[in-house]
Amino acid sequence: MPKPVVPEEKRRRRRPTRGGTVLSEKLIVDTALRLLREHGSTGLTARRLGLALDCDPSSLYRYFRGMDELTLAIGDALIGQALSGWRPTGRWRADLHAVGLRIHAAYVAHPQAAQLTASRVTGRANELAADEAVLDVLRRAGFPLAETVRVYHAFVDQTLAFAALDAASLALPRASQRADEAMWRST
Repeated sequence: MPKPVVPEEKRRRRRPTRGGTVLSEKLIVDTALRLLREHGSTGLTARRLGLALDCDPSSLYRYFRGMDELTLAIGDALIGQALSGWRPTGRWRADLHAVGLRIHAAYVAHPQAAQLTASRVTGRANELAADEAVLDVLRRAGFPLAETVRVYHAFVDQTLAFAALDAASLALPRASQRADEAMWRST
């Protein structure tokens, strides 16, 4: 049986890592995003993350039960970035359009992370806040409850599908990207 995860406020190390850094969930997620950008999804390992943070890889397990939980935290961070600063205007179509574009932008800004997380359900704070925001926009637009749920699912699925598809293209090696572009031009 896995050990319970210690709450964030109780995880803080009493002393910094060898490099002088005090670990936090945010620092670990931000470093993981950087490693994904630099090395792709195969480059994200506890060992490499420990090296990048100048800490023993086992220290990461004070913050996450495993790499899958870290993956969910990365996905939640992307959603948080997408909704940072967004406020509904009261015009439901414009609001959904803005949210969709923000989610797309966050995912294509981190294509390797998007590939890992677009199909996942994090259940974390940012994802729940995003779900509630979209549902609230639809409720305020006057949709009946059953239709609100249907429109919500269609919106989220389509937004994530486009974001994941575009991110997957961006995550390809440059040679593959060039070959795909050449094929599109020639076709």
